Amino acid sequence: MDLEIQGNAAVVTASSSGLGKASAMALAEEGANVVINGRDEERLDRAVSDVDAAGSGTVVGQRGDITDEDDVSALVDRALDEFGGIDHLVTSAGGPPSGSFMDTTDEDWNDAHELLLMSVVRLIRESAEPLRADGGGTIVNITSRSVKEAIDPIVLSNSVRMGVVGLEKTLSREFAPEVRANAVLPGPHETSRVENLVEDAVGRGEYDSYEEGIADRAESIPVGQLGDPTGLGRTVAFLSAPSSAFINGTTVTVDGGLGRATL
Repeated sequence: MDLEIQGNAAVVTASSSGLGKASAMALAEEGANVVINGRDEERLDRAVSDVDAAGSGTVVGQRGDITDEDDVSALVDRALDEFGGIDHLVTSAGGPPSGSFMDTTDEDWNDAHELLLMSVVRLIRESAEPLRADGGGTIVNITSRSVKEAIDPIVLSNSVRMGVVGLEKTLSREFAPEVRANAVLPGPHETSRVENLVEDAVGRGEYDSYEEGIADRAESIPVGQLGDPTGLGRTVAFLSAPSSAFINGTTVTVDGGLGRATL
């Protein structure tokens, strides 16, 4: 299916690995030009090669920390310098540390707020003008299914990610009709982080094989498997495309039916 975004310019944060990278690859497969981002320069360089190989568009990497205001400005400036505009902004970030409420410090709360919410606020603020230009664009915020259903023991993610969805819903009206804003709520996916966790568990003797560890993690998911990051990436690409023009201000849960929330 041609999503009709060939030649568009996209910025995808935290995209040197995981679901951010999968989203960048899906956009690149559709012919979009993409700026990807990460803190580790070597991993970012490898990701640029992988994403570039996925499609016909131009792919560039911009190293930076999305909790740093100057790095956020530099990321947006790089897209404008390379492509002359921004049509699609996809925000993603790694998860904060797990822990219960009483074990979580003020520093933990402040760090999570900067990583999960303020990074999105600053990225959208910096990108707002180019996103509104030339007929408008899209914002897709990758958050977590924890905004629908609290998950133990990740009080930081349960709490702070709610702010991203509140922002997304607000902007879907405030930036309309030029810019559409939506959020994707992933459940468990077989990312490189999960692969590493399972391999470590195998090394500790908790599982006899990698396959056994993955199967254990998938046991509670109704579809019987972890998510494929490629599929989530294509969901992000679809929400960025003209074919989803009437989808605005919503959240799309991609969790294989794991969550029990009815709304």
